Amino acid sequence: MPWRGRITTRVAPGREGTTDKTAAAAEEVARFFGQARRQDFARSGDRVTYGGPDEWSYRRFILHYAHLAAAAGGIDAFLIGSEMVGMTQIRGAQNSYPAVAALRALAADVRAILGPGVKIGYAADWSEYFGHHPGNGELFFHLDPLWADDNIDFIGIDNYMPLSDWRDGDTHLDAGWKRIDNIDYLKANVAGGEGYDWYYASDSHRDAQIRTPITDGFYDEAWVWRYKDLRGWWENLHYNRPGGVRQTEATAWVPGSKPFWFTELGCAALDKATNQPNKFLDAMSSESMLPHYSNGTRNDAIQAAYVQASMAYWNDPTNNPGMTDGRPMVDPDRAHIWCWDARPYPAFPGRPDLWSDGPAWDRGHWLNGRAGAVTLRALVTDICRAAGVTAIDVRDISGVVRGYALTGQESGRAALQPLMLAYGFDAVERDGVLKFVSRDALSRATISPEDLAVAGDLSGLETSRAAEASMAGRLRLTHVEAGGDYTAATAEAGRATEGRKAVADSEFAMMLTRAEGRGIVDRWLAEAEVARDTARFALPPSWSHLGPGDVVDIQQPATDAQRWRIDRVERSGPLVIDAVRVDAGVYRPAISHQEQGSIRRYQPPLPVQPVFLDLPLLRGDEVPHAPHLAVSAHPWPGTVAAYVAGDPQGGFELNLLLERRALIGRTLTSLERARPGLIDRGTPLRLRLQSDPLKSVTHRALLSGSNALAIGDGTLENWEILQFRAARLVAPNVWEITERLRGQAGTDALMPQAWPAGSIVVLLDGGPRQVELPPSARGQERFWRIGPALRAPDDASYRSRSTTARGIGLRPYAPCHLRLDARRLSWVRRGRIDADGWDGPDIPLGEEQERYLVQVLNGSQLLAESQQSVPQFEIPAGLWSQAQAAGRMSVRVAQLSQVFGRGPFARKDFNVQ
Repeated sequence: MPWRGRITTRVAPGREGTTDKTAAAAEEVARFFGQARRQDFARSGDRVTYGGPDEWSYRRFILHYAHLAAAAGGIDAFLIGSEMVGMTQIRGAQNSYPAVAALRALAADVRAILGPGVKIGYAADWSEYFGHHPGNGELFFHLDPLWADDNIDFIGIDNYMPLSDWRDGDTHLDAGWKRIDNIDYLKANVAGGEGYDWYYASDSHRDAQIRTPITDGFYDEAWVWRYKDLRGWWENLHYNRPGGVRQTEATAWVPGSKPFWFTELGCAALDKATNQPNKFLDAMSSESMLPHYSNGTRNDAIQAAYVQASMAYWNDPTNNPGMTDGRPMVDPDRAHIWCWDARPYPAFPGRPDLWSDGPAWDRGHWLNGRAGAVTLRALVTDICRAAGVTAIDVRDISGVVRGYALTGQESGRAALQPLMLAYGFDAVERDGVLKFVSRDALSRATISPEDLAVAGDLSGLETSRAAEASMAGRLRLTHVEAGGDYTAATAEAGRATEGRKAVADSEFAMMLTRAEGRGIVDRWLAEAEVARDTARFALPPSWSHLGPGDVVDIQQPATDAQRWRIDRVERSGPLVIDAVRVDAGVYRPAISHQEQGSIRRYQPPLPVQPVFLDLPLLRGDEVPHAPHLAVSAHPWPGTVAAYVAGDPQGGFELNLLLERRALIGRTLTSLERARPGLIDRGTPLRLRLQSDPLKSVTHRALLSGSNALAIGDGTLENWEILQFRAARLVAPNVWEITERLRGQAGTDALMPQAWPAGSIVVLLDGGPRQVELPPSARGQERFWRIGPALRAPDDASYRSRSTTARGIGLRPYAPCHLRLDARRLSWVRRGRIDADGWDGPDIPLGEEQERYLVQVLNGSQLLAESQQSVPQFEIPAGLWSQAQAAGRMSVRVAQLSQVFGRGPFARKDFNVQ
């Protein structure tokens, strides 16, 4: 999307074929503004209608908004345009400026609509407000007819003037200020530096920092060329210079007659943004560009410093003279910081599903989500004052703190320590002042071998290096993630070295972006590696201006100079100094994409669907007496909490948190009984699952336990476990599953003749989880409340359930292979624990002792019952004769458990004729 400041004639001025400086250019401007009149609009309540010429023109646009403002009421100021640089500098015949004349006419119409109580102005670009400079000494105060117009109340400036000329390193011309966000440095450039004292004649001059002073030669009015010299422009008469010759008659501007408003002010949250505050990164803008010498990384601190320095300068009366009515030249109350967005933070930029321009926020001009942060300087100052320390100097530190939690019981030192580690600065005492200095590894002095002194046994430079094994190989930092959902985030950095096994963990109650967290641990690791080298040396007293925190270059014969940070100074005769090695590269931010954390779409706390399942052991590592809880909801609330109590009236305590939605559905067709142990290739079972996908698996995966599914009537115990190999989506949310293994995990004994349509199915894929119940709770009623974890258990979104779990994981399996050989009945024991192995002579018993309940029946009539300790039973002769007379006999066998009691029966009918 192009910038409005690019709007100009069909062929731009200065190019071959342009209409600039002709009557044809004035006609192009007239077509742009159009013929719409204020009388062409009608208002009825808050409705505005248009009945003028059929055109989408600039006048129609602005007059429509003026009528809307009048209909709304309460409007105190109105802009008739902004940053139309290319348009206002179009010249007609005889150096006329038709767009400026059109803006004056528009201002008169807007005044007629809004009345005298509304301030009306034009927001000029910072490169536009003070005049048009076509070149060759020509100068036109082209906007003066507009500024002097009675319908204009203020000179509006979208102020993006550069406040720095910064480069990396410590050799550029402004390096003496130490930091780009030094407030005094930025203030010195509000009415100084580039655009005031000097300019760059070319890009090559900028690269080489060849600064050309701004002068005016014969007329000695340098202020006319200095866009930063607001005071010079405001206090003086203006004389146009057509052809480079100063006219004798001044323009209509009356010195000091109207105030400046900064209709926009600010800079992007971008590295070195104060070099070019009007530059930003936005893939949707044709103006997207990095500021001079920026590395493109996000920097919220520079944005805050720009605003702080600008406002501090203009709030100082010595810099801001008054008008005759007492109003200041620059009205600080009308400095509009760019930019505020009507979209709420953090939904913007954290909701890319709603707004696609969110990525531009990170390194853009937006204040949403940033204005609530405080500067590191302010926070350190507050902590020191709370500790009773007022003699401090925080000018050499920078950064913004988005959030930092203290208990209120910490000492000042304890409160400062995490900040010092996170932001990389030290506290040193200098002349009775506690000075905070950033670790930037920029040299303050160069020491040659000849400068070194002798102190006792110390002569020359003594260095040592810490052992490899003493260094941590991996660092972790846990912090609160800034933006997004403010969850805990962990940044980790490591060095692949065999000899380093130690891991160091830190946790800060501090809000940081993920990139900041990574940058901190990367810096810690690199800093520790460089600081393995320590040095000790002596200097004569003439070097006493050096102190802890200062960085020096030490030159040694036949080697490159190395940088050392002074940690300790002994001042008894010669200065004996202990120092650690530093490297400036450690403190340069890594080039990384630092994006705002995303946030989840808000979901109201709707009720969930809980299903309790008392299941047999499936893997063998479950708690045998604890039932499973499966919960589904659409939409899923993120986390579901299950609270339990022994009384339905209260005393509920958190029992379980579920992070995953379980796949719960219902059958649309019935499922007939099938033989266990064989793949059921019968009619597909049709299921309805709400937006939950199923998947097919291989036969190998099927036989390894994949795709387990519970089907039942929704009661606590009545569940059959089956598996399926193939799943096919046949309609939206409707699936068919085939090639089933039925009656798994001993549930074949519970298989009915048919599971009817409408039966509940729960996929056992790890979504259902066991609740936490002690063994003593077996068989006792428990009361549950299940709902969104963000709400309390008494919230209306919670569902109530009660359970009396017997612990089906303890239930013995039904025996199998019932056989009758004459009067001898036998069967095969099945086990619920580790019973799939083939290595031993028999499967593990799984119970305290082997016991069975045997029942002999004639139809439903119980003929005999016996308990056996072996898997066989001799039918008594009398009973056998009775059965032979009847011609048939039924037998039921169940395994007994000392804890659970009787397991399910295995039944078989025998013909004994």
